[in-house]
Amino acid sequence: MLRRARSFAAACATVLASACGVLPQTIDRTPTPPVERPDPSLSIVADHLEMMAKLTQATPSTQAEVVQAARDATELTPTTSNRLKYALALATPGHGQSNPAAARQMLTEILATPEALLPAERALAWVCLRDVEQRLILQAENAKLQGDAARLERERSAATNRRLQAEIDENARLKKALAEAQAKLDEIMRIERSIVERKPSNSNR
Repeated sequence: MLRRARSFAAACATVLASACGVLPQTIDRTPTPPVERPDPSLSIVADHLEMMAKLTQATPSTQAEVVQAARDATELTPTTSNRLKYALALATPGHGQSNPAAARQMLTEILATPEALLPAERALAWVCLRDVEQRLILQAENAKLQGDAARLERERSAATNRRLQAEIDENARLKKALAEAQAKLDEIMRIERSIVERKPSNSNR
């Protein structure tokens, strides 16, 4: 029995020794990094960005066609991706169909359900929303400045007109006063001439 146990132990030792000769001496326990799969939304966003670039570079007629195509797609198939594409077309500056206010409304509605967007779409929507909001703020400030400038110009013009009218009125008053003074002077001279003319006749008598 003891001999059989020793034989089994010797056999196990032989097998282990053989295995150690086959296997590497050290085992690399570093975990294999997971393979990163590309975000499927990147291709969609690339299409959106290509459209936006086209809008900034194309002729007015082509720009109108691109925006109309995005609008038609949204009305025909109002998916989140189509609605986002149309909103981005409206948000893109530099073309006749650009409408920051409408783009802000659409982007706000789309981002109200962010789970309906793919990650890259959501990021692009947020960036464009912030951009149109800043542009609308700048437009409002510019409109206010232009309004203030126009108001100041109107006030200056009114003040100038008032001064001019006052000068005209003053000139008219002075002219009238001068005419009255001249009339009085003429009357005095007439009376004096009349007196002078009477004196010889009185002395002759």
